[in-house]
Amino acid sequence: MTFDFDTPVERAGTDSQKWQKYAGRDILPMWVADMDFKCAPAILAALHARVDHGLFGYARPVKSTVDAVVDAMERNYGWRIDPSWIVWLPGLVVALNVTAAAFAAPGEEVLTLSPVYPPFMTAPKNSARASVQVPFELADGAWTINWDSLERAVTPRTKLFYLCNPHNPVARVWRREELARLADFCVRHDLVLCSDEIHCDLILDPALKHIPTALLSPEIAARTITLMAPSKTYNVPGLGTSFAIIADAALRMRFVRATAGIVAEVNNLGYVACEAAYRDGEPWRQALLAYLRGNRDLLLATVARDLPGIVIEAPIEATYLAWLNVAALGLADPIAHFEQHGVGLSEGTYFGAAKGHYVRLNLGCTRATLAEALRRMKLALAAR
Repeated sequence: MTFDFDTPVERAGTDSQKWQKYAGRDILPMWVADMDFKCAPAILAALHARVDHGLFGYARPVKSTVDAVVDAMERNYGWRIDPSWIVWLPGLVVALNVTAAAFAAPGEEVLTLSPVYPPFMTAPKNSARASVQVPFELADGAWTINWDSLERAVTPRTKLFYLCNPHNPVARVWRREELARLADFCVRHDLVLCSDEIHCDLILDPALKHIPTALLSPEIAARTITLMAPSKTYNVPGLGTSFAIIADAALRMRFVRATAGIVAEVNNLGYVACEAAYRDGEPWRQALLAYLRGNRDLLLATVARDLPGIVIEAPIEATYLAWLNVAALGLADPIAHFEQHGVGLSEGTYFGAAKGHYVRLNLGCTRATLAEALRRMKLALAAR
């Protein structure tokens, strides 16, 4: 079966946040993590059938939806989860906020690695918790954890560690030995581990495999909240369907209590899309991965050949996001400069980078769109 990732879908003038940002301007939006591909035909068919049913009352997942998630965890990772471990959520940013409120008190600290997806830093602050970031190191062409710095960052107020695996924005897949060391770190310091694994099904390097942190040992599973969703992989983020997997009953109870009265329920169509994605979406996902690898390779080749002063410092192992070092360009405002030449990127400071040093590019688009964006970036460099 073949799938079409090359035919563009008109998103201008729709409810797309990604495209509305530059409405009326000739700027290609390459910023927010939202792909420009239609979702899998299996998902569209399931949604059409559900709409034809015609009723949209308050929803709860049916057994087949839960089974689809349980089966996907075992099929993809060899992880046998109990259905009772699943807590359904309308989004993973919600989950980050709930986790901070549930497992740290006001003034206590949530530790994470940076640069990182902005809600990892803002979620604790939303409930008067402190966010502490430990910068990555670049060593031998790979983003690595500075373990000494991580140890020094722990204080008596540190209660929680946020992990992003695979990592956004540096596109890193954490290896088993690294995850085991992080697990030991959390156990030794009595930290709850919140592992956001929303990009877990977007591994671009065929030699690498995603390893759920909670799968490492019963000891780490007892203190881990794993966050997952079909949204990034299957391009259904607007349907707001995510879930936490929490094996420990006491941990799960604290998490659920923190959701009371403030977290919305998942909607009917979201459950339908989730089930169809995990049950029937695998052929489409494999075709998507092949296409994204082609986009990644085009990006790498073009940066090396045509974009002097822009550096991709480490392999893009996962996600459809590229972390570009633009410091050598000497631009006071790289985002504004590239927007002036028709390309809208994500500002690196939002992820914890120094001003003017990094931008993030979303390559989850048609190859023609990516090629045009890179052509415009080349012109932007020439116009400095």
